[in-house]
Amino acid sequence: MIDTQPAFLYVEDDIFSQQVLAMILTRIMGYSKLTQFEDSKDFMERLKALPEKPNIIFLDIQVQPLNGYEMLKLIRSDADFQDCKVVAVTANIMPSDVSHLQQVGFDSLIGKPLVHKVFPELVRKILAGEQIWYIP
Repeated sequence: MIDTQPAFLYVEDDIFSQQVLAMILTRIMGYSKLTQFEDSKDFMERLKALPEKPNIIFLDIQVQPLNGYEMLKLIRSDADFQDCKVVAVTANIMPSDVSHLQQVGFDSLIGKPLVHKVFPELVRKILAGEQIWYIP
């Protein structure tokens, strides 16, 4: 049997946000391939060391030492990760920020707090190739 489950990476320094995303992806949606980084230290080395390339990379914009924009630049400049969907995840978002996120190259945005009734459908749409710009 071929394993067709998508793989996910979430770079997030807030433990509560990590737990919420993990609960939704694993318990509610039934996915098992989730890796979480609690910071962005040595980001590309850690990304390249993963056992499987992520289908979706969720990036907290405010994480340190590299913020979400800096990590996005690294991902987009590496040919091995060109086809990964990169999703900005942030609590500090205004509707006017969406065009900036689009311009710099994010594929989608999911605003925090993550809403367990909405998040699974957003993930399904992103996996299907849609761009989502969701602000709760």
